[in-house]
Amino acid sequence: MNNILCITTFPPRECGIATFSGDLIRAILYKFGNTYSIKVCALESDSEKHVYSDTVKYRLNTSDANDYTVIGTQINQDAVIDLVLIQHEFGLYSEHEDDFLQFVKSITKPVIIVFHTVLSNPVASLKKYLLELTNACAAIIVMTQVSKRILLEDYQIEEDKIEVIPHGTHLVAHQDKRLLKDKYRVTGRRILSTFGLLSAGKSIETTLEALPAIVKENPTVLFVIIGKTHPTVFKAEGEKYREMLKAKVMELGMTDHVRFVNFYLDLSTLLEYLQLTDVYLFTSCDPNQAVSGTFVYALSCGCPIIATPIPHALELLKDNSGIIFDFKNSIQLAAATNRLLSNESLRSKMRITGLQKTAATAWENVAIAYILLIKSVLKDNDELLYSLPPINVRHIKRMSRNFAMIQFSKGNRPDIKTGYTLDDNARALMALCQVYVEIRDVSCEKYIRSYLNFIKYCLQPDGSFFNYVDKELAFTKQNQEVGLEDSNGRAICALGYFIFHGDKYPDQWTAEAIQIFRRSLRVLSGFQSPRSIAFALKGLCYYNRRYSCPEIASLINLLADKLVGFYKQSTDGEWLWFESYLTYDNCVLPEALLFAYQATGNEKYKTIAKESFDFLLKNIFVEDRIKVVSNRGWLHKKKKGLIYGEQPIDVASTVMTLVTFYNVFTDNDYLLKQTQAFNWFLGNNHLHQILYNPATGGCYDGLEEDNINLNQGAESTVCYLMARLSMLNNISSNLSVPKGDFQ
Repeated sequence: MNNILCITTFPPRECGIATFSGDLIRAILYKFGNTYSIKVCALESDSEKHVYSDTVKYRLNTSDANDYTVIGTQINQDAVIDLVLIQHEFGLYSEHEDDFLQFVKSITKPVIIVFHTVLSNPVASLKKYLLELTNACAAIIVMTQVSKRILLEDYQIEEDKIEVIPHGTHLVAHQDKRLLKDKYRVTGRRILSTFGLLSAGKSIETTLEALPAIVKENPTVLFVIIGKTHPTVFKAEGEKYREMLKAKVMELGMTDHVRFVNFYLDLSTLLEYLQLTDVYLFTSCDPNQAVSGTFVYALSCGCPIIATPIPHALELLKDNSGIIFDFKNSIQLAAATNRLLSNESLRSKMRITGLQKTAATAWENVAIAYILLIKSVLKDNDELLYSLPPINVRHIKRMSRNFAMIQFSKGNRPDIKTGYTLDDNARALMALCQVYVEIRDVSCEKYIRSYLNFIKYCLQPDGSFFNYVDKELAFTKQNQEVGLEDSNGRAICALGYFIFHGDKYPDQWTAEAIQIFRRSLRVLSGFQSPRSIAFALKGLCYYNRRYSCPEIASLINLLADKLVGFYKQSTDGEWLWFESYLTYDNCVLPEALLFAYQATGNEKYKTIAKESFDFLLKNIFVEDRIKVVSNRGWLHKKKKGLIYGEQPIDVASTVMTLVTFYNVFTDNDYLLKQTQAFNWFLGNNHLHQILYNPATGGCYDGLEEDNINLNQGAESTVCYLMARLSMLNNISSNLSVPKGDFQ
């Protein structure tokens, strides 16, 4: 366990850095709570004291010069602390800046400092001060490239000491905007909003002065001002600024077009307000404000944004992904707002671009970046241990209608226009069957019944299955244009799995599944695709475990021998595979042969299964990380494959197959690789970003060279769940989540 002390303001104190630190610490503990412990040294002052949770271990009174020495000594004597993480904003230490500097210099633990503001063009004294401060630190974190450039050019700080880690954002399970507007009683209104602790620096009056021109073109506009007055401002001057704003609203005749929400909102309510927003307005008048949490929260909620040119906005809103206007320029703001409100297509493009840009800034990804830097500073060479998320089927249920599971989504919203596939519903049947069996979640029953019904619906008179069904429940032309063998094999596999667990369900359900399964056996002899043969072979083996009979045993041998034939035809001593290339869902081929070995005891199947699987693992594992075959170009024999374009289906298949091989060979390396492969979903990939979205329970559709595909379709989400379920009994996978932990 590595122990970190974070020096920062902290909730219940109401300020941006306290909120930031609370979110950061929660994210780190969620991702790495089994190997990293974080305590807080809370910054207080004579006028700002609070009652804290047990997370706070020390308190530093920044108004008391002597307290810096006392707390510094305690930190140095605390043998538990391995590293100190300091959140820095100039105002926090302004009463005793020199004492703060000496405090940092005195700390004998490694120190990482996070600069929330970096001032450009510093006077000589500031430059000297900051150089001394950073020289006492092992690493520096800033949140924008602009801040890094200032440190390099204006302060001449060495580049290898500076790390850019963006301000975190919350993952959002996006809701229907119309329903949210109904909930907050703003139905039919065009919503402009801004939020944050209120102070003159927010320059809210800039929007108020623009409002008459906006309302003239958009009479349904409502400007929602969210947030209570900043506690420090309130102590100094009460509600003077808010009262000035209210007076201006009256003066401009805009009372029907402005609403004050004078609360420090809980996170879920705040995110709902942002999701119902049509245009978010960021009007800060402080050119030295390096970053804004309010700004990125709005962006992560899909808000089109109009902002003043602080560095954070300039960096994130370039390439026409937002609109920049000059400080305090109400005329520009009004024109930009009217332009956006009149152009739904432009708002939609900005929303999508903004979501893509902020994907990497999810708190989970920020936590990974912090821990990777901390590991580097501590010279910790141990493999990074990710905590397992609870099992979560919310997105699968959301994607499933009474008829079946929808194929694709836009973000996390099901896209009914894409219809349904047998592939997805066969996988979903297996996944929710396993949830039902392992966790006894009875709410899965109706979904299991619908997936079984869909498989029955796709069954054709000759025993084959169609794969594609449109939103009107009609079979599409794709069923004649695309090969259906693999989907037929998956259906047989899913039916066999369901029948194997048939004692858990009503007898009528099992009888129906057996009837469909038996009818589908007619088409097996015509299968030519190795994968369709492998899927069907697994289904036969599942069935055989419950109802063994000579007919099924004969078919198992027939299909297994076909795979052996493919293998012998393709292998050349170095290339130990069933085809002359590696494509998608490769693991099912050796896994099916291992199933056949378990059913028949034929050592030939076992030997080829292990040879081919170990060959595959050598091609998809690089050190402690999996890199599956790219979907943009298969890996051909004697040719170098592409390295980007990784799909969840391939990673999930590997995770599941590794546990199958461990159960037969009891080789702990298989369990280790299973954990490493599963961690691909949690951030152990070349982008160090999550593929699994814990806010929705969905899985992103793919890992590209520079970005994540943020859609959370049926295939990726179900495959993730199946992989997660296969980790239930992996003793090497963190011991982090109890078997029954479920959402």
